Amino acid sequence: MKMSVNFSKSEKIFLGVFFVAYAIVAFWNFGKVEFPSGVGHIWQIKIPLPSIFGTLNPMTIIMTALLLAILIYIAVDFKKHLRKIPSRKQSAIEMVLSFMYDLVKDVVPAEEFVKPVFYIATTLFLFILFSNLLGGIPGIGIGVSSGGALKLNLFTDTWHSPTGDLNTNVTYAVMVLFISHIFAIKLKGLKEWAKTFISPNPIMLPMNIIGEFAKPISHSLRLFGNIAGGGIMVLMLSYLVKYTFVPVILWGFFGFFVGTIQAFVFSMLAIAYIGVQLEQ
Repeated sequence: MKMSVNFSKSEKIFLGVFFVAYAIVAFWNFGKVEFPSGVGHIWQIKIPLPSIFGTLNPMTIIMTALLLAILIYIAVDFKKHLRKIPSRKQSAIEMVLSFMYDLVKDVVPAEEFVKPVFYIATTLFLFILFSNLLGGIPGIGIGVSSGGALKLNLFTDTWHSPTGDLNTNVTYAVMVLFISHIFAIKLKGLKEWAKTFISPNPIMLPMNIIGEFAKPISHSLRLFGNIAGGGIMVLMLSYLVKYTFVPVILWGFFGFFVGTIQAFVFSMLAIAYIGVQLEQ
């Protein structure tokens, strides 16, 4: 079966303008770019709070707010334009939602928790997916040089991805951990839930506790390593070709392909962790 992709006139104009603008910036940068200093450094602001809570990452907050606004707009627009004969956009969204619902239904054993877990897992999937996709789109960002000074990156890097910040990933991983145990207590009762920590033998109590703490650590670091590590590698390879057209392919691969897989893996693990806790 032959598959073709058709673009509307406005989409063709947008893509044409984008590639022309990118080509101009790429050729302007060629031969003028120095090796990026301060790789891995991020813009941080100190606030009057103790310990680790005393530092903010402004770009993570800004891009998270932007992504939430985009997702809310898509959701409102989707609900507003629901039709019995679906459009291509409605069909695509319904396909994703149906896939996630069937996935949750197959994994979560307690029927009354299927919808809540579906809402949680789908929200995580969509936010992480859109966040990772930013890692495949050249854009404007604020970086930090090795000397600590702020610098503006104009299409020599991708938009800042919130999932490239470990704080974002740890927050969602810890949230999944708490939700899984809250649901387990609600289903089994406090006494039966507590017994799971000494199953199959009381001697396993330390190992079971360590295992629960290890879940959010591995859950968050897996996503962070793929997104942040991929971004740094692409940045270094981009310098070698002076930011011409090769980085577009690399950004696209890590942002769209790897980003989609990692969003699915994170959501699938969230479903699995909650499903395990809900087993009788």
